Amino acid sequence: MRLLSGIQPSGKLHLGNYLGAMRPQIEMQDQGHECFYFIANYHAMTSLSNAALMEEYTQGVALGYLALGLDPVKTVFFRQSDVPEVTELTWILSCVTPIGLLARGHSYKDKVAQGLSPNHGLFAYPVLQAADILIYKAHAVPVGQDQKQHIEMTQDIQAKFNAAYNCEVLIRPEPMIRQTVAVIPGVDGRKMSKSYDNTIELFGPEKATRKRIMSILTDSTPVEAPKDPDKCNVLALLKGLASESEIKEWENRYRSGGMGYGEVKKRLADLFFEVLGPARKKHEELLKHPDEVERILADGGRRARAVAQETMREVRKACGLKTSHS
Repeated sequence: MRLLSGIQPSGKLHLGNYLGAMRPQIEMQDQGHECFYFIANYHAMTSLSNAALMEEYTQGVALGYLALGLDPVKTVFFRQSDVPEVTELTWILSCVTPIGLLARGHSYKDKVAQGLSPNHGLFAYPVLQAADILIYKAHAVPVGQDQKQHIEMTQDIQAKFNAAYNCEVLIRPEPMIRQTVAVIPGVDGRKMSKSYDNTIELFGPEKATRKRIMSILTDSTPVEAPKDPDKCNVLALLKGLASESEIKEWENRYRSGGMGYGEVKKRLADLFFEVLGPARKKHEELLKHPDEVERILADGGRRARAVAQETMREVRKACGLKTSHS
C-alpha cells in the first residue's frame, strides 16, 4: 500500500509533531508500506513569507525526521518544491473544483479565526493538498480524526476530475485514521501548536526544555487531595512517552492523593530526554553534515518526481493538453 503524508515547515518541531504524526509515520516504514513523506513548503507559504525562515524550518524538518529514524532508502523523503509538477496538477484540479467545496473547509475557517489573512492560497489549499495526494497515486493518507475532511475533499476532487474527463486516471485515496491522544496539550493546556507559542521543542537546549516542561499549567488541587488523571495536561503528555504499566501507576497515585504535580512534571522531563536522547544526539551529528541532508532530499525528490511525471503524462493526455515534453 502506498502512503502519502506531509508536514509544513512552519516552525520548530515540537512534542506534538512527534506524538501526533512523526512517530507513527516513521513506524509505518517498517510495516510493509511504500511511504512517500514530503516537507510541504508550498503549503507553508500561506502563512510564512520570510525566505530565510522557510529555509531554516525546511532544513529543521528534514533533520528532525532523519534524526528520529526515518530511513531514506525505505521511504521516499523529499521537499514538495522539488516536484514542480504538483503545481501544474493543482491548476488542472482547480478547474473542476467547486467553490462551494472549498468554502466548507474547516481548516480555512479555523485559521482565519486565528487571525491569518484570508488569501487565495489559504482558501484553495485543499486543491494543492489533493494534487499532493493524487499525483503519487497514494492509496491511503495517515491523518487524525480531525483531519478526515481533508481526505474527503480530495476524494470529491478526484471524482470530479475523472467524471469531467471520462477517465480513471486518478485513484481514490482513503484516510488512515491514526489512533493517538485526542488532543496533545501544550504548556498552557490548549492544543500544542506553534501559533499558540505553547510548544515543547524536540531539539531545544536541555535546560530551557526542562524549564518549559516544569511550567505546564495544572490546577490548584492541594498535594494531599486526590486528583483527576483524565484532566491533567502533564499526564496527557506522559501517556505519549511512558509504558502502559507506568501510566496505571500514576493514575492510581493521582486518585489516592498525597502527590504533587511537580513529581509527574519531573518524570515527564526525565522521560522526554530518555526517549528522545538518541535522536537529539543524532540531530547534533546531522547538523555537522548539511550536504548529506541535502543529498538525501535531492535523491528523494528525483524518486518522487519520476512518479509525478508519469501521472502528469496520463493527466495531460486525458485533458487533451499537448506539450513538447509530455
